Amino acid sequence: MIVVVMGVSGSGKSTLGKALADRLGWPFLEGDDLHPASNRAKMAAGRPLDDADRRPWLDAIAAWMGRRAAEGDGVVACSALKRAYRDRLAAAAPEVLFVWLDGPREVLADRLHRRTGHFAPASLLDSQLQTLEPPGPDERVVRIGLEAPVAEQADAAVQAVRAAGTPRRTRPPAAPGWRGRP
Repeated sequence: MIVVVMGVSGSGKSTLGKALADRLGWPFLEGDDLHPASNRAKMAAGRPLDDADRRPWLDAIAAWMGRRAAEGDGVVACSALKRAYRDRLAAAAPEVLFVWLDGPREVLADRLHRRTGHFAPASLLDSQLQTLEPPGPDERVVRIGLEAPVAEQADAAVQAVRAAGTPRRTRPPAAPGWRGRP
């Protein structure tokens, strides 16, 4: 199974993604690391990405997901703002679960204003919120409130992974009390 931790900038995708991967003992990919330099420069200049900008980035994430799905399980942090983006990712790894970190704009803005060392400025939040197409009921997604502590978010995400199906991994996960099927 591949878990995509999704949401707009500042939602905590990377933090939850790392925590979830640690609990499950799965590999983690920071999707931002796969942005081409041109995307990073565009965002750093305060200009939002468009579909054409995102295409090679999503292709790179989908390729990682496909490789991971062939070998076992994994977690990736990726905004996955539009349905078409999520469909593209799901096509690469059919056993995918989207964990959507969602919450109030004010909380997101506060987080972004306090964040340091990231190429995407807080000024891009409104364009991200405008681009976001909330997942529909026919998508394999669980919504988690971004205001909860990370430990509670991770607990909810682990429960969602368990409910979604048995992972294919062969070593036991880090989460206590659960024994994955070999």
